[in-house]
Parts: sequence; structure tokens; C-alpha cells
Amino acid sequence: MSHHDLPSGAGKVADDYPEVWRAYASLGKACAEAGPLDARTRRLVKLALSIGGGSEGAVHSHMRRALEEGIEPEALKQVAMLAIPTLGLPAGVAALTWIEDITDRR
Repeated sequence: MSHHDLPSGAGKVADDYPEVWRAYASLGKACAEAGPLDARTRRLVKLALSIGGGSEGAVHSHMRRALEEGIEPEALKQVAMLAIPTLGLPAGVAALTWIEDITDRR
């Protein structure tokens, strides 16, 4: 992912602190390679973690990447639905709206 593809805040960090960004990117790569999960599963897990963390920006970011990687919108919306019994209806509904922010643009 180039700095131009990053959300504005992350892109600014990448531009202003390139050594920090390289270390962060290396950590992400090492974590992704630390186990047997395939790329699709990792993306769905990262979306779920973003939802659980309540980070709208991270949900948007993982949604954009998931769609670019060919993950179907229905699977991504199901992640939000799975959040309802675990995190509560408000969190699940918020996640669904964040997901639809991206799917409705396409």
C-alpha cells in the first residue's frame, strides 16, 4: 500500500515519520505471517477487531482493502451482524453503517 492510499492521518504519519512507518509495516507483516490463517481470514479478523475496537476509520480501511481483494460485501456485512450478540446491538448497527459507508459508494 502506498502512502497515497492511506487515510489522511496515517498517510501523514508515513510521510512525516518514515522510519516509524516502516517499523509499523514490518510489524504488521510479521504478525500476518505468524500463523496459518489465509489472507481472506486475516482480513475478516482484522475487520472484526476494528469493529470490536470501535474504530470507524479502521473499519473503513479494512472494508476498502477487503473489497479490493474480492471479498463479497455479504460476508463483510455478516461480520457486523456477528458483532451484535457479542458487542451489543448499538455496536453492531454502528459497524453495519460503517461497512455500508464503503459498500454503498461502489
